[in-house]
Amino acid sequence: MEHPENNEAYKGLVVNAGIEQPSSVNPYFKRKPKKRQLTVGEYVDGIVKGDVTVLSQAVTLVESVKPEHQAVAQEVIEKCLPYSGASIRVGISGVPGAGKSTRIDAFGLHVLNQYGGKLAVLAIDPSSERSKGSILGDKTRMEKLAVHPKSFIRPSPSAGSLGGVARKTRETIVLCEAAGFDKIFVETVGVGQSETAVHSMVDFFLLIQLAGTGDELQGIKRGIMEMADGIVINKADGDNLERAKLAATQFRNALHLFPVPDSGWTPQVLTYSGFYNIGVKEIWDMVYKYIDFVKENGYFDYRRNEQSKYWMYESINEHLRDSFYHNPKIEQMLAVKESQVLQGSLTSFTAAKALLDTYFSDLKQQ
Repeated sequence: MEHPENNEAYKGLVVNAGIEQPSSVNPYFKRKPKKRQLTVGEYVDGIVKGDVTVLSQAVTLVESVKPEHQAVAQEVIEKCLPYSGASIRVGISGVPGAGKSTRIDAFGLHVLNQYGGKLAVLAIDPSSERSKGSILGDKTRMEKLAVHPKSFIRPSPSAGSLGGVARKTRETIVLCEAAGFDKIFVETVGVGQSETAVHSMVDFFLLIQLAGTGDELQGIKRGIMEMADGIVINKADGDNLERAKLAATQFRNALHLFPVPDSGWTPQVLTYSGFYNIGVKEIWDMVYKYIDFVKENGYFDYRRNEQSKYWMYESINEHLRDSFYHNPKIEQMLAVKESQVLQGSLTSFTAAKALLDTYFSDLKQQ
């Protein structure tokens, strides 16, 4: 094949080299130096002074699964313990869509305006079982609190491990109290096990319900209702007002059938309208009345002590579980035993006993 550029007729033509191409890297770009991790002392000093940035970084350490981060976090928590305990902890629960996040926005503003101080909101956000992702959208539904200078909102993904998140939430409470937050709200993911976990870390448990859903007295709610120190019927306005009043009466009647709580307090049922902002004062009068009541009869300190004991045993259970599943011999055996159970050649209980025997035998050898 002929190349015309080699023809004698074009001998005098010269091909220019062209202009030099610029670098693909921005010449003005400067890589930021990696942020230095604070020392334990710097974390504690920042938290005690009320530095929200340092508090956020410490909470991130608490939530981290890295062993080196956990070691620092536990040391920070231990040094913050003497500064904690002087807050009112309120758990807020209810079915998804009951309006927990938007109610917290209104409740929080009322508490800050009426009683002063500082408020921390710890919201446990449900994670996807498939992708393990979480929207963490609670903050967007707390528009006024999110920009309030005296509030701190921290959503945490449940990531399929409620026990771990509950423990980390309890540790975050300690850090927030050390930072001067005298009111702590803990919002749960919905209904189920999360209520038991949150109930074990708060002083007052508030249950938000909806009227007119047809399941006011459903048996499944009994366990949750027995934990509640107060019940609020939300959206008590407009056409729903009469239904809300009827639901409140039904809940009051149902509560009379339950045993008297250990605190000696009779749970109250109130109605609330977010649209008209009616009932907020009554709800928080109830909360503070309860706190005064249990402090007077000694139940407040008793419950705090029981909660500390509960979380000690929970921590032991969690560490034992982690130790078991991260044991090299167990990791090798698990897949084999699982396969044998699925094939029907081994019962679940026999497989479990074999795994446990191997684990304890390995511990003895160490």
